[in-house]
Amino acid sequence: MTPNPLLGVLFHWLGGLASASFYVPYRGVRRWSWEIFWLTGGIFSWLIAPWFFAAVQTRDLLGVMGQVPGNIAGLCVLFGGLWGFGGLTYGLTMRYLGLSLGMAVVLGLCTVFGTLIPPIVQGDFAEKLLDNASGRIILLGLLVTLAGIVVVALAGARKDAALSEDAKKAVIAEFDFKKGVAVAIFSGIMSACFAFGLAAGEPVKAISAAAGTGPLWTGLPVLCLVMFGGLVTNGLWCGFLIVRNRSAGQWLGRAAPSEGVDAAKAPLLANYLLCALAGTAWYFQFFFYTMGESQMGRLGFSSWTLHMASIIIFGTIWGFALREWKDARPAVRALVWAGVGLLVLATVIIGYGNSLAVS
Repeated sequence: MTPNPLLGVLFHWLGGLASASFYVPYRGVRRWSWEIFWLTGGIFSWLIAPWFFAAVQTRDLLGVMGQVPGNIAGLCVLFGGLWGFGGLTYGLTMRYLGLSLGMAVVLGLCTVFGTLIPPIVQGDFAEKLLDNASGRIILLGLLVTLAGIVVVALAGARKDAALSEDAKKAVIAEFDFKKGVAVAIFSGIMSACFAFGLAAGEPVKAISAAAGTGPLWTGLPVLCLVMFGGLVTNGLWCGFLIVRNRSAGQWLGRAAPSEGVDAAKAPLLANYLLCALAGTAWYFQFFFYTMGESQMGRLGFSSWTLHMASIIIFGTIWGFALREWKDARPAVRALVWAGVGLLVLATVIIGYGNSLAVS
């Protein structure tokens, strides 16, 4: 099947929509601690959904996994675990830098590292990005993406600046620029490790293709390995919090010790269903990512930039839908839409650059 980069952009937009939407169901979870609903949803994200959809959409999944060399499987799981550290420290970045600055630093670094490191490590950076028109256009798209991230972050900073002093302290009570930048650099690099894990899993895609899997779905077995690494990291941290907070009983409807015996019971069925929905939506960002990457041809590494841009586009739209920008001045709202416009433009530029590479 001939790659279709414009179709790939559409798939990446669907992945961005899934990523930007996954946390919405968690807002409906009641009387569960963060570690309980995060791990419950994570079991769907990192274990159930990857194996289920890979089993349905690919040929001989277990046979394919049995042929994966141990060092390849280990690299995929390792990078997935490192990616898990990036997600866990992302919240710490927001704590020290605030949402706007923190988002700009983390997502900007994640975009750059996740896009550029794979071709640098593979030794074909110049061949893919500098020596031909399509590669230079993709570099332009990366720069436009970074500009869009900065503009969206600037709009967020201006929105926050309009808050009262008490509200500002509530938003960034522990502001620490040096500590925040250090954590943000760590988070951005670790978050980009998902892209490294997918690159390490290229041999797995070849084995799946040889087993008869169609080109749209060969990346799904790789997700089983990379996301298992994320499960290990997040599971260990959540397990520590569960032991420390003695919150395991919440899975059975018991109140947390701090709430007392008279606390209302959690709506268990609703909580489990909402976590399953949130976790599956989280997985779908990468389900569509692998589909999009399959359509980008030999410059598939550019998919990471498309992915990050799409997340911010739809995350901003959700922010307006949830009325997070309702008190912002018209000029600030116009600025954030300008940033979204740059990100949309970036996806078009990158899609065009890939189309030149496959034409």
